[in-house]
Amino acid sequence: MKIKEIKVLVTCPGRNFVTVKVVTEDGIYGLGDATVNGREMAVVAYLQEHVAPCLIDRDAHRIEDIWQYLYRGAYWRKGPITMAAIAAIDMALWDIKGKAAGLPLYQLLGGRSRNGVTVYVHANGENVDNTLDNADDLKGQGFKAIRLQSAVPGLPVTYGVLGDKKDYFELQGNRSLPPEETWSTQKYFSMIEGLFAAARDRLGNDIHLLHDVHNRLTPIESARLGKLLEKYDLLFLEDASLAENQQSYDVIRQHTTIPLAIGETFNTLWDCKYLIENQLIDYIRAAATHAGGVTPMRRIADFAAIHSVKTAPHGAPDLSPVCLAAHAHLDTWAPNFGIQEFVGFGNDETRRLFSHDMRIEDGMLHVSEAPGLGIDFDEDAAKDYPYKRSYLPVSRLEDGTLWNW
Repeated sequence: MKIKEIKVLVTCPGRNFVTVKVVTEDGIYGLGDATVNGREMAVVAYLQEHVAPCLIDRDAHRIEDIWQYLYRGAYWRKGPITMAAIAAIDMALWDIKGKAAGLPLYQLLGGRSRNGVTVYVHANGENVDNTLDNADDLKGQGFKAIRLQSAVPGLPVTYGVLGDKKDYFELQGNRSLPPEETWSTQKYFSMIEGLFAAARDRLGNDIHLLHDVHNRLTPIESARLGKLLEKYDLLFLEDASLAENQQSYDVIRQHTTIPLAIGETFNTLWDCKYLIENQLIDYIRAAATHAGGVTPMRRIADFAAIHSVKTAPHGAPDLSPVCLAAHAHLDTWAPNFGIQEFVGFGNDETRRLFSHDMRIEDGMLHVSEAPGLGIDFDEDAAKDYPYKRSYLPVSRLEDGTLWNW
């Protein structure tokens, strides 16, 4: 089954997505997600100029060989641009293989390990009460795991809080240049325990609580935070500190037993090898789009399983519904799956472009039973939503020092 054409489609239904469509001579096609938020066109050029010409007339069934060709054969390995390009091709080839076999992707991976995929959702607000009002609403909808993010008093903007925007898509659509945000660790510590003390009092002990630090603390500050929040029984603390130096987590681990999760910016197994084999984390959060696709995500899951680490794939809205579909299949299969981040199926415009039958019931995501990934993309409708340059924010300390956003 030879590859006949590779289309790279860029669209902005509120925020930018890069969708790859691999078409075979048999007429079967597959979809992949190649979105790198704020650097979308770099991936487009990589795919159009350097990847697509090399794959025409290759056998679409040779997924492993093509993955190795794109990774090993490029010499310049790793990095988000390269791995997102590889990921999109890999997802599309698995989608094709599933369609050719007449089976959903999770069946090709080895079948079900569970009936449904437990998800966690986001509750954010301008203050603690507002955050917990939103969490209460999500609890009422049947969700059993909720990430809490509240505005930090004294800071004009706080990560994870929408402010005057109605959703993440509207928030992303107004950044023609990188906005600058201010960070204060001292102000953050003055409010964070109060948020979780109030949450346990109001939501009870049956709801899993989570929190994302987004790499704003040093390792010893993260250790302090872990000790502070242990009593509130979080499912995990996400991105407590950067792990470019993976040994940083030695410091955090020796001071606290709070479960730790990291990995949304990781691009290969090598980014998390030390963390996993030394059991310094409890959840690995690599995303199929940014870590090279379905093929390497299986390897990461298997390596993590050996060391009692669970998977918890990244699920931010800058990953398209195609990536969510891939995650749903991986999550359904992986024996060491932990939890899936979920921010919804997108706004009205996104749902117009990406059609699927994934559903949420009782706090769980249920995968499509259609062959392949079980998702389609409307190329004609996509023309109504052209690309708009947009950026993620940057962060500075109150004295102007550039910091980790």
